Amino acid sequence: MECLREDSGSSDLRPGGSPVGSGSGSPRIPVRQREQEDIHVRRDCGYSIVELLVVVAVIGIVGGMSVPPVLNSLRTMQLNASVRDVQSELQTARLKAVSINRPMRVRFNCPAASQFRMVELIGTPSAPDARDTASNRCSTTTYPYPAPDQNALSRPNYDGPVRSLRRDIAFTASQTIEFWPDGTAHADGGTGTPWPPIATAGVPISVRYKTTTKSITVNGLGKVHIQ
Repeated sequence: MECLREDSGSSDLRPGGSPVGSGSGSPRIPVRQREQEDIHVRRDCGYSIVELLVVVAVIGIVGGMSVPPVLNSLRTMQLNASVRDVQSELQTARLKAVSINRPMRVRFNCPAASQFRMVELIGTPSAPDARDTASNRCSTTTYPYPAPDQNALSRPNYDGPVRSLRRDIAFTASQTIEFWPDGTAHADGGTGTPWPPIATAGVPISVRYKTTTKSITVNGLGKVHIQ
């Protein structure tokens, strides 16, 4: 808000102390009166409470309109991060199987919903131990990380930590993936053991946030791709 004031005359004084006007016919305004008017004008300059409230209201409305898009963007970023976490865990399991010459599995919704864990296969692909199908196989209490020893007679020795998806993100399609020391990937085909190689089309591991779904596909060669 602009504050303007037009002077009615000069505030200079004559030698005798009387105010000098801008012209011989202009009214003489005492100095004290002019000072009081200046103070009154300065007090009137600035913004009123109503104007400030309007500005605050506009800022609040604009800010409220921008919150949902920002939250959705953050959730999309978290969804992408969760997809990369799952991809990384699958790739780690494949590399681990090759490097230690032991079959490794990645189990999903284990030990709880939206969690996953890389675990060493107990037994062999043709004759897996019954503990590999137990409901507590991902439990860090029963199978701690890191393993207390590297004794081949007391497997597992190479289980990874339990990992979790980001908040409000869940698995919508998941199947335990088994990587062999030759790098190939296998999944339970319902035909018994050993599990057959994954078909060319691959097995999808899908995660979802609200209506947005993304998938990670694992094929028989052990390649992991984000769709």
